[in-house]
Amino acid sequence: MLPSERQGWIERYARGPALIDAALAPVPKEALQWRPAPDKWSVHEVVVHCGDAEVNSHMRIRYVVCEREPLVVGYDENRWVRELDYHAHSLELALAAMRAARANTIPLLRRLTDVQWKRFGRHTEHAGPYSAERWLELYAEHLEIHARQIERTFAAWRAGRA
Repeated sequence: MLPSERQGWIERYARGPALIDAALAPVPKEALQWRPAPDKWSVHEVVVHCGDAEVNSHMRIRYVVCEREPLVVGYDENRWVRELDYHAHSLELALAAMRAARANTIPLLRRLTDVQWKRFGRHTEHAGPYSAERWLELYAEHLEIHARQIERTFAAWRAGRA
């Protein structure tokens, strides 16, 4: 990845929280915990997942950059939703965690050297090396994906009420 490409990915990463905020803004309180299907997440669950995932990602990039070939451990997102009872978790605290993790990571990304960007570890859910650049590609897109998920879920809720 060229440094100019990385900068584009970092800018996408930086915009992520604003995308979540924009997707969440029109969702009324009564729609937050509605699930489009029994095995699908509610808007509330998506937001809490974003908080947990971003805190995890915040540490993953640090392990990849600082440790010698670290093992990055995946987790069962659906199990976390169930076992941690995401509907009982504060939406505001999840949003704060998401925003803080990103805000604390953006300056780090902007000052990584070319050597640091090439560092890698192994990930239990990904084949091959899990590099800092690969991490950036995944997480630059992460909140974009979930903002669209929030929009789809809210649209389905509205359609069901029409």
